[in-house]
Amino acid sequence: MEVGEERDSADRLASTTSLHERIRRHLVGSIETKSRVLAECTEEILGAARLCTEALEEGHKVLLCGNGGSAADSQHIAAELVSVLNQDFPRPALAAIALTTDSSCLTAQANDFGYERIFERQVEALGSSGDILVAISTSGNSENVVRAAECAKTRGLSVIGLTGGTGGRVAEVADVTIRVPSHNVQHIQESHITVGHILCDVIEQSLFGAFSKGGKE
Repeated sequence: MEVGEERDSADRLASTTSLHERIRRHLVGSIETKSRVLAECTEEILGAARLCTEALEEGHKVLLCGNGGSAADSQHIAAELVSVLNQDFPRPALAAIALTTDSSCLTAQANDFGYERIFERQVEALGSSGDILVAISTSGNSENVVRAAECAKTRGLSVIGLTGGTGGRVAEVADVTIRVPSHNVQHIQESHITVGHILCDVIEQSLFGAFSKGGKE
């Protein structure tokens, strides 16, 4: 092997080692963040699940909103509620709407009223007293999410904040705030979808527990 080839091989090995370490650090950070959620957030998760359970039991619905990855989380959680999380028992569909899916509605609101009002207008149109708004923002300060939460409160909805960091302005409005104890956006988002699955599981168990045999793989 020539000197240049040896150097290239050593560089590739160092690069691979560095990438393995990067993977390890991310996984360790994610696990540590979830461990803190376990230690610090279980009461808030239970409180949020109870709010949703009571609302759904009384014929109300769950609205969800967020931006970017939080928009995807809104849709994911809504899909689990409308469909089913635990697939080993039948249950009725649960009323849940992600306010992030209708491109015509979203762009109309953004064009006519400003991006900061894209969720607020939908809450005004679709939200009724007794409903739930799940407001998802890793910082808790996304203006359109904050405005949606404020609008929800004026219309008699209960607000569940799913945030990170200090909880931000969403925490000031929400009835219950599940605040992932981290400032790392990636780890906050990873914990948010875990919390979303837990909420759906507890809701299903509370409403239909007699039929449940456990979660899906």
